[in-house]
Amino acid sequence: MKKRIAFFDFDGTVTTRDTLLEIIKFYKGNFKFYLGFIINSPFLIAYKTGMISNQAAKEKVLRYFFGGLPVTAFQQHCDEFASSCIPLLIRPKALQEIQKLSAAGAEIVIVSASAENWMAAWCRQNNVQLAGTRLEVKNGLLTGRIEGLNCHGEEKVNRISKAFDLSGYDEIYCYGDTKGDKPMLGLATFSFYKPFR
Repeated sequence: MKKRIAFFDFDGTVTTRDTLLEIIKFYKGNFKFYLGFIINSPFLIAYKTGMISNQAAKEKVLRYFFGGLPVTAFQQHCDEFASSCIPLLIRPKALQEIQKLSAAGAEIVIVSASAENWMAAWCRQNNVQLAGTRLEVKNGLLTGRIEGLNCHGEEKVNRISKAFDLSGYDEIYCYGDTKGDKPMLGLATFSFYKPFR
């Protein structure tokens, strides 16, 4: 039997929306969400114009909304978000593909720039592995910084390469929807760009 593995981007590929934005709304409410993005708009503009990196812009947003929060309380909210909100964001065709590949014996891995905190419970429930961005914690509090590198672009390839010996697989499936997924798609024997739209 062929040995198969499938790597799925999460936001925009498996889901219909960016889950970072959705969890901020869930945690903080719409008013604080929009106010926060107005306050952080200079950093977002700087990212869009190439003045700062994706990671630097993301850390500004994370620090503003979540910096200083106790990680245990944050994780409880993340687990609630995973059970109540994420199922509503999942693309049915993406879930069908995950289930089909899993039934065929493939290992399934979500590889995402979103934080592992709010995807972990959904991944456990659906028996899929997870490689996501990790949030830095000091003294039990979120710092608002990312531990290591944002799991985006080439870092997706790095994380996959550290966790899996791809030479041992006969078929490698990769699914993504942005230029940040292109390096990961390059690993595939079968690659799919925006497959579930």
